[in-house]
Amino acid sequence: MRGKSLMIQGTASSVGKSVLCAAILRIMKQDGYRVAPFKAQNMALNSFVTKDGLEMGRAQVVQAQAAGMEPDVKMNPVLLKPTGDRRSQVILNGKAVDSMTALEYHEYKPALHRKIKEIYESLEQTVDCVVIEGAGSPAEINLRDGDIVNMAMAESADAPVILVGDIDLGGVFAALLGTIMLLTEAERARVKGVIINKFRGDVKILEPGLRMLEERIHVPVLGVVPYMDVELEDEDSVTTRFKRQAGTGDLDVAVVYLAHMSNFTDFQALTLQPDVRVRYARTPQELEHADLIVVPGTKNTIEDLIDLRNRGMDAAIVAHAKRGGMVMGICGGYQMLGKKLFDPEHVESNVSEIFGMGLLDMDVTFEREKRTVQSVGCVKAASAWMQEMEGLRVDGYEIHAGRNALGKDARVWLTIDGQADGITNEAGNVLGSYLHGLFDDGQLFASIAYHIRQKKGLSGSRQEVMSMETFREREFDRIADIVRASIDMEKIYEIVRGEQ
Repeated sequence: MRGKSLMIQGTASSVGKSVLCAAILRIMKQDGYRVAPFKAQNMALNSFVTKDGLEMGRAQVVQAQAAGMEPDVKMNPVLLKPTGDRRSQVILNGKAVDSMTALEYHEYKPALHRKIKEIYESLEQTVDCVVIEGAGSPAEINLRDGDIVNMAMAESADAPVILVGDIDLGGVFAALLGTIMLLTEAERARVKGVIINKFRGDVKILEPGLRMLEERIHVPVLGVVPYMDVELEDEDSVTTRFKRQAGTGDLDVAVVYLAHMSNFTDFQALTLQPDVRVRYARTPQELEHADLIVVPGTKNTIEDLIDLRNRGMDAAIVAHAKRGGMVMGICGGYQMLGKKLFDPEHVESNVSEIFGMGLLDMDVTFEREKRTVQSVGCVKAASAWMQEMEGLRVDGYEIHAGRNALGKDARVWLTIDGQADGITNEAGNVLGSYLHGLFDDGQLFASIAYHIRQKKGLSGSRQEVMSMETFREREFDRIADIVRASIDMEKIYEIVRGEQ
């Protein structure tokens, strides 16, 4: 089956394409095939840094992990990271090339199309099958001119297409039929089957509609996938995490909601830990009873700091820290905790200089060159409660444009390659770091949680923790089992082999 492909497209955004791709990749891996994901263009602030120091979208990282593959930027050639001025940073093959408006990007697309095709072909040669994910809907006919991610990508890869509709949204039959009707004759010929996703109930109720749909669209329904409560890392554009609390227990973690928040996947690991609840806070009142306030990463540190100030959130964070409450900043959130932020080249905004929250003794200067690298941090006991963490190693990755100048009161609690990365204050209750993923193995947060519980007078010893890697593997196998039981996988293999 060497050099084959399969493309999953949807009737709309958020119909479950990413999860279905991950499940199908895991099924193919289980069946002994070497497979890889691919999405020509992703728009997201959740990104990842590969071992080569290159940046790619998080969705394809998750899919690569489902396939048992090392994430590679070939799997996501173009990543768009929206900024605060109706522009997006364009990342091509892992490196930022420019910041563009929508019109500028549209004019750039013809050159991109050729590059994407070359990148895809180099990936396809290394695996038995590439599972390609589309974006939005191929029936957005106003966007057909300049398409690089849906049917144009299917044509470039000569890939058969499976169309996915979300029945949980309602109107799935109309969505599937309407999408196919709006395709050109050549595009319709590529659609070899449809899948109905997110069904709640007895499939027998659907059967008359399924037969009628097949008669109208002249392609088979390959399966009906039940609604799956999936806890894999998701994209910022479709996530519902910001509106709900995850986990239950006595330790309350409030993640500060930012307008340009990036890499909120840093905090999914916290929801796996025992007796911890995680929520996203938008108002000062929502921070009042938090045990730990986390200020996350952001694509626009200065604008988000100004927004926090306008909402009274920065004052609430400072007050919490002054009362002895724990505060932790990651990447852009770390920068906000410093004394001053300087942007002489206007990398972040039109503001050249702004005061930070003043909780950490450091200044930050933004530079045009981003640091993108996988790193291993080493914990130092900068405060008495950190003694048991001394020497703990923390894997993660860095994506930032800031350079810190540390003051005399800065206490280093995390080093990378012997150099200061994270610092804390004298009291040891405010910490910051540039390292994304530092909670993923659970060990660092277990120590922080134990310290907080001791301060609250709660009894009990340190509890067993689950790493994100263990959780992901379990979740990949779970969704693969559900999808395998719900779709005609043999027919999908026939489609991949060109027998349908």
